[in-house]
Amino acid sequence: MLLNRIIDATMKERFYQYIQDLQDRITQQIETIDGEAQFKEDLWERAEGGGGRTRIIENGNVIEKGGVNISAVHGPLPKSMQDYFNVGEVDFFACGLSLVLHPINPMAPTVHANWRYFEMYDKLGKCMDQWFGGGQDLTPYYLFEEDVRHFHQTCKTVCDGHHPDFYTSFKNKCDAYFFNKHRDEARGVGGLFFDYLKKDNSFSLEDRYRFVTDVGDSFLKAYSPILMKRKDLNYTPQQRTWQEIRRGRYVEFNLVHDKGTLFGLKTNGRIESILMSLPPKVQWQYDHQPEADSEEARLLKVLKNPKDWV
Repeated sequence: MLLNRIIDATMKERFYQYIQDLQDRITQQIETIDGEAQFKEDLWERAEGGGGRTRIIENGNVIEKGGVNISAVHGPLPKSMQDYFNVGEVDFFACGLSLVLHPINPMAPTVHANWRYFEMYDKLGKCMDQWFGGGQDLTPYYLFEEDVRHFHQTCKTVCDGHHPDFYTSFKNKCDAYFFNKHRDEARGVGGLFFDYLKKDNSFSLEDRYRFVTDVGDSFLKAYSPILMKRKDLNYTPQQRTWQEIRRGRYVEFNLVHDKGTLFGLKTNGRIESILMSLPPKVQWQYDHQPEADSEEARLLKVLKNPKDWV
């Protein structure tokens, strides 16, 4: 029991160190793939406590816009979030890495990932609750099924190393979460989504830490080969237009449904970092419908009916 208390007491420092290292690894590899643009770093502080390290890449050879951001914030939990968590006046600590990459080429998918840790304290400073969350998901504009299978197989392999039910459970949660209910279609082809991973009779907090960090370590294996394969394919202006229309659906999800955006806005997070996920060029055409039996229509059919990929 003493060992568990020591591990729990230092978990936030361990996880924050992990996401700092992961941010370095991801940004270095994306810069190498892009070959031109480099991430610009922006250090910021939050008046109520904490801050972050935002890294943004724009107008490169491969990446039109992307961000790989880390933050660690703390202080009194705002009233709106007290109501959300159904708690009284408490303090919190939250840290995480959040990334979105929007390639130029419409044949290359957008990718999103997030890995986070949260603690809640009473007014005496005693930790009342703690949990991990996160995941990674793919949003293609043109459907290359081998890419989606690779992404999901990478997710499944890391999940299977921890529990045989994790992949199916977290894949289904991803399909349910990243869904534009007002459009009756998924944002993309999914991946993993998990939240409120706490210690229980089956898993210690250390088990949860190992799982979440293994998922984080798998990100580059899941996405980089896809980006490398698709970044130089030929495309037409019409295909670029379709990409921008689909990016509009991405924006809709992030502004209407995403809990991370909501949490950031309601805890006085840094607006530029919260909204870095929005793509730079987007279209909303009135009642746009793709041609029947086209590649665009084939994508929509999958988004309307999420499927099993592995």
